[in-house]
Amino acid sequence: MSALLAALRISRRDALRARGRTALIITMIALPVLVITGLLTFAETADLTPRERLTANIGAADARLRTTEGRGRLEQDPSGWCCPTARGPVSTRPWTQAELAGLLGPGARLLPANEGSVDFRAPDGHDRVSARELDLRDPLTAGMYRLVEGRLPTSVQEVAVTPAMLERGARLGAPLSVLREEKAVRVVGVVEHPHQTRSREIVGLPGSLLLDRRDGYGNGWLADTAGPVTWAGVKRLNAVGLLVQSRAVIEDPPAGIQFDGPSRDVDRTVAIGLAGTMIVLEVVLLAGPAFAVGLRRRRRELALVAAQGGSPGHLRMIVLADGVVLGGGAAVLGTALGVGLASLSAVLEAGRLIGGVGPLEIPWTPVVAVALLGAASGTAAAVVPAVQAARQDVAAVLGGRRSRARDRVGRPVLGLLLIAAGIAATVSAIRFSAVWVLAAAVLTQFGLVALAPRLVREAARAAARLPLPFRLAARDASRHRGRTASAVAAVMTAAAAVTALGTAFNSDYAKYRDAFQVTRPVGTTAVYGRGFDDARWDKLKAVVERRLPGVRPIEAAEAYNAEGNAFGLAVRSGDEKGRHFSYDMDGLPIGDGRLLALVQGRRDPAAAAAFASGKAVVFDPSLVREGRLPLEVSSFGRVSGLSGGDLSVPAVVATAADPRHAVAVLPLAAVQATGLETRPRILYIDPASYRPTRQQELDLEWELNGVAPGTDVHVQTGFEQEIIPQLWLLLGAALVLVLGGTFVATGLAAADMRPDLATMAAVGAPPGTRRLVVAGQAGFIAGLGVLIGTVAGSVTGIAGAWSLTAEWGYSTVVTTDLGRQTLTLPSTPPTIEIPWLFLAAIVVGLPVLAALVAGLSARTGVTLARRTG
Repeated sequence: MSALLAALRISRRDALRARGRTALIITMIALPVLVITGLLTFAETADLTPRERLTANIGAADARLRTTEGRGRLEQDPSGWCCPTARGPVSTRPWTQAELAGLLGPGARLLPANEGSVDFRAPDGHDRVSARELDLRDPLTAGMYRLVEGRLPTSVQEVAVTPAMLERGARLGAPLSVLREEKAVRVVGVVEHPHQTRSREIVGLPGSLLLDRRDGYGNGWLADTAGPVTWAGVKRLNAVGLLVQSRAVIEDPPAGIQFDGPSRDVDRTVAIGLAGTMIVLEVVLLAGPAFAVGLRRRRRELALVAAQGGSPGHLRMIVLADGVVLGGGAAVLGTALGVGLASLSAVLEAGRLIGGVGPLEIPWTPVVAVALLGAASGTAAAVVPAVQAARQDVAAVLGGRRSRARDRVGRPVLGLLLIAAGIAATVSAIRFSAVWVLAAAVLTQFGLVALAPRLVREAARAAARLPLPFRLAARDASRHRGRTASAVAAVMTAAAAVTALGTAFNSDYAKYRDAFQVTRPVGTTAVYGRGFDDARWDKLKAVVERRLPGVRPIEAAEAYNAEGNAFGLAVRSGDEKGRHFSYDMDGLPIGDGRLLALVQGRRDPAAAAAFASGKAVVFDPSLVREGRLPLEVSSFGRVSGLSGGDLSVPAVVATAADPRHAVAVLPLAAVQATGLETRPRILYIDPASYRPTRQQELDLEWELNGVAPGTDVHVQTGFEQEIIPQLWLLLGAALVLVLGGTFVATGLAAADMRPDLATMAAVGAPPGTRRLVVAGQAGFIAGLGVLIGTVAGSVTGIAGAWSLTAEWGYSTVVTTDLGRQTLTLPSTPPTIEIPWLFLAAIVVGLPVLAALVAGLSARTGVTLARRTG
């Protein structure tokens, strides 16, 4: 124990003496701990549980009720959301408060709480925002909003707005033009949602915003009941098509259900463990060279300890004590700063910048685990220097000569075995998930770390034909493999991680990009008059033709059943190509020959003739089965006369000008033959004649609603997902990690090479040559690391992309007229798309940048010194 205490005192004294090195090591270890603990604390604070959201959702009420389109039974989760699966007819009339009060029992009081969206006139046009009809003066609404300025509305001519609305032109005390009828209301107050501080909302009394009052479109009530609304009561209300948020259920969930219990998601646990492992590995590899430099600076002190009777174990203990002192101190500092800054941001409501946070919560278990990992990484980083300290030549050090301690070339057999095991595990993990693929690839990464010294030596041999400065840099890297291999391994680990993620992300993006297909050309404007009678529809058409002179809208139809309910018709699910059709608001287009020409993008006499004869025109042969196009009806109930809501129509196959923007077009006669009615309720406008901007789209909808309330306007935008931002973030992470590891190792190498640089200066080498030597060291480390890491990461990325994008075939048992049979469902092949420019930036750009920066920042002045030995 006395030896350990002495070692700790020596380490503390040395840390205070070498403040620069101490600060570097503490920063390397404390920064990841600070970032992770801060993110964990802030995420826990921002992640609101149903209990924490309760007041904002239902105020002081006992329950909040929401209507759905149907009056049949549905299922919900205990929080009052998710998965309404109503069965039965669509409701044709709204609920009354008397009906609901009867369901809730004697003494129940109901307060309307409707929600939806409205358009309002902004300084630069029109905009659409969220809206609520709620009497904030009622005690039942306590806690749902906080009055910031002004007063609460007291009449249907007054509204309150959130602070974000002030940025869009709303002004306290000024009128605000809202709704399709250009109704003017006055803004009398500014209110703030407790958890959504950046939301744009308008809040008024019931009836002030004229929200859609039909069932299923935002109707709701706050309920004050005589007793708690139990889970049994919630189920009873679910049976008639009502969603319920109950205070009693959320505060005391039913048995077996926990809202905020520990996550049991295995993949998430594996991902967290994987991230922790990679962070510790990266810290160890980066901090190791810094401990090595401290060892070289202290080698005389350690040699004196050995000369006075200190054993190799004592020397190892002294160097390991450096890791304990610096790692432990850095972990404590990083944890304190991370938790402190995150807590301060919550207390000072800095979360307003991202939309608000909840009450302060510190997840102590993961925070302590991260702190222990930080401390362990500091100790682990000192292991290799500690072993080297025990092996140094005491006589050589005391004589002022370089120590001739052995410098191992790694353990190639162990490294090769780990690489083989990692590849096998990665291939096996493909069938599970991408997270397991990445976890399996960690074995490969450990194998490459074990091989790093041998790889450094072989790369230095290959550099024998390079110009003198780069040859000297490679020779020095090979001579000090303990230092160089650690930095190369750190760069390799970072490059492998970002390459794997970039390849997997890019392939997943490519899958959805290639599979996405819209039912009408991108840029097509659609004007919907759903639910209109014939007179209002004719009026809408006339206004559109007058509003857009010279444009000939194409009339399309909606399908209706005998009860007058509209249905969308879509290709029956089960497409072998795994495509994601975008049906927007209208399903497959239904209309005449002009509509066919619009969707097909060209004139096709054969397709037009078949279409006129009552056959659907399909632009993908794989969708047609035995001359018919299978369709499915999207509805809560069954369509009269159709089994299960599925049907098919006769079809022919044609070629579209752009197959990505066309699926099929249905003729009126084919739809009517299935027993459905068709009514013209959609206008399509060819993008060649009219293609509005987003603001023009809102302005057109505003104007049309002034004449025909209920009109919707939508422009087909197509596939809008982007992968470039994700790749830029990965490239930025690679830049920081690769350059950080390279510069640390290059600085240590430059310190070790001072005698060599002095010799070069003595024999007449110009400063440029010495700069090239330093640049060569940086280029050698970064180039070797990113090259090997990119190759390894590409293999992992391809495996991860395979796991993400392939849909494996599986078997299911079905019952047919012939009995029970096993049906094997088809699988989709993987999508592999390598981001070549991204990889080129890593493989070529990062080493060149590292060499340039290191060479330009190198100090060329040297002090000539006498060399011994």
